[in-house]
Order: sequence, then C-alpha cells, then structure tokens
Amino acid sequence: MNKNKRTYTIIGVVIAATSFLFIRATNGTDKYFSFVKIAAKEENLALPLQNAFAIKFPEKASFAGEDAPLDDAEVRERLDRELTVNAYWQSSTIMMLKRANRFFPTIEKILKEEGVPDDFKYLCLAESALDNVVSPAGAAGFWQIMKATGTQYGLLINDEIDERYNLEKATRVACRYFKDANLKSGSWTAAAASYNMGISGVMRQQTLQGETAYYHLWLNSETSRYVQRIIALKIIYQNQKDYGFYLNKEDLYPEFKYTIQQVNGVVN
Repeated sequence: MNKNKRTYTIIGVVIAATSFLFIRATNGTDKYFSFVKIAAKEENLALPLQNAFAIKFPEKASFAGEDAPLDDAEVRERLDRELTVNAYWQSSTIMMLKRANRFFPTIEKILKEEGVPDDFKYLCLAESALDNVVSPAGAAGFWQIMKATGTQYGLLINDEIDERYNLEKATRVACRYFKDANLKSGSWTAAAASYNMGISGVMRQQTLQGETAYYHLWLNSETSRYVQRIIALKIIYQNQKDYGFYLNKEDLYPEFKYTIQQVNGVVN
C-alpha cells in the first residue's frame, strides 16, 4: 500500500469511527452501516462480517445501597464480564426486558411491603430471566426455590400443587429468605450472594476468613461473579439505549389482568 493510499485509509477509519459514535447516540444504525459500506467500497477494503465494540463501563455501581468497589481490579473485571455477556447476548436480554414490564410491578410491590431493597428484583432476573424454569438441581419458578427451602418457608409443594410457581407467594418467601440472610450475614449484598451459595456457606467463609463484606471474601468463581451479574442486569435495565436495546412500549409484554377465586374442596 502506498503512502497516499494508507493516509486515505486511516482518514476513512477515523471518519467512520467518529460517525459511528454520533450515529449510535442518535440510534441511526442503518445510516452507520450504509456509511461503512460506502467507505469500504471507495477504499477498496473488505467489509467486516460484524462490528463489535467494548461495552460502556459505568463510573459507579451499587446493589441495595452498597457501592461496588470498582477500583478493585477483580470486582471491575467481573462486572465488565457480566455487562459484556448480557449486552451481547441480545436475544436473552431482550426477552428479560419484555417480561420485566409484565412482572416487575408485582415483584416491586411485594419487595416494598416486605421491607426488602428494590434491587432484589434484578436477582430474580439473574436467577430465571423471569421464566418458570427448573434447574438440574430441582430449583423451580422465577426465584429458583429449592423444594426443601420452599417447604421450610411455608410453600405447599406436592404432586398436585407447587406454589414455587405462584409469583406472589414465591416472592414473599424469597423476601423472608433475604431478610433472614441479611440478619445472619450482616449485609444485603452478602444476603444476595447467599442466595447462590447458601446462608451457611457464606457464613462459614466469613468465619474462616475473618471478613464479612462480600467484596472482600474469597469465594468460588460462580458466587464471586453472582452479585456483579445482578448489578450488570440492573445497569442494562436502567440504561437500555446505552447498551443497544431499543424497545418501544408496544414491544413490552403487558401485565396480566386476573381475579382470585377461593376454592374449597374438590372441584369435579
């Protein structure tokens, strides 16, 4: 490549990058790709198969009123990983955003009534993506409650009825768990981590390591990333356009309209 050709190529790349930043901010994706095609054709360059950019990293992040120490390299990189995975796993994240419009109002109402921080609704996203799935270990429902835990906290679970799939009852049980875990572990953040590792597991590590703060504990790889995954989903939900998600009101799933009927005895 001669000097002039190289100069034009560099100028073209700079213009394309600058234009992308502007067009991205105005949601002009089609215009951006048209610009890239024209620039590539004029410079006789191969068109990239896809365009990927590093995600926007926040200046601050928090969960349940506790700031995440983003100056800690490990915490920062874990959050960066979770933001990148969920921002680029577009199909899953779009479905979560659609379902959140339907189910968050019910969850938010119960969290408030139970005195649990609103941020715990994002834990529900991390657990099930607001889908009534069953894990290989047998955890079920939006909150992925194990049978033993559900029974312990008063849910009816048998061959005919499984109240882990009842959003209101399951959410109240999850709230009772969070409050118990908060009292035992010393913070809402550690309580959230215990939902992945178990209260006894977190407390055992706190005792062994002589440390109570979640961010200062050395935990298994999954639990070490767990709260950062919740925070990442919170950040994406609250800043959807910054992460490339453009959902209109009509794209979102509406809340269910229903009535509750009391049934006594067997219905034939």
